[in-house]
Amino acid sequence: MPGEPSVPARLIVGISGASGVIYGVRLLEALRDSDVESHLVMSKAAELTLSYETELKPADVYALADHHYKVKDIGAAIASGSFRTLGMAIVPCSVKTMSEIATGVTATLMSRAADVVLKERRRLVLQVRESPFHLGHLRTMTALTEMGAIIAPPLPAFYPKPKTVDEIVDNAVGRILDLFDIDNPLAHRWRDGDEAKR
Repeated sequence: MPGEPSVPARLIVGISGASGVIYGVRLLEALRDSDVESHLVMSKAAELTLSYETELKPADVYALADHHYKVKDIGAAIASGSFRTLGMAIVPCSVKTMSEIATGVTATLMSRAADVVLKERRRLVLQVRESPFHLGHLRTMTALTEMGAIIAPPLPAFYPKPKTVDEIVDNAVGRILDLFDIDNPLAHRWRDGDEAKR
């Protein structure tokens, strides 16, 4: 309605313990190049995965965010619906985290923040990292989709002919940003003539 304040340009970023922590790191880097304020919560399992998959320390990742919170801090701003955001992206999202959100078991700040985003009818994007899926996983993803979440696994696109892993990661992160209508140069855009090049 006219005269109402606009939604603040804030995005909650969750990084869970699933493999692919580089996606979350790259998302934070991309948000630094935008006008969107990042609010990070990272699980203890994510910190462990970070040590396995990168040379980064947790402090390096926290430094990329405008604000960060301890995963046990249930009283943090992002745990309240009155704290206005564009929504939340959990990148990557573990099956455990996905399942907590689907069942309403908000035992950590990450699942609590996701629950708040859903109840406030904001956008929740879950970059689920698992393969193959069993029926329980698929049913959980169906339930989350029915609740309003978007399930967006980091499936690589090959039409841009990526030459490096970084290009694959960037395109997946760009597509996440697209889901929040955040302008970015990372996602490869389909253009007329691309099909003819194949």
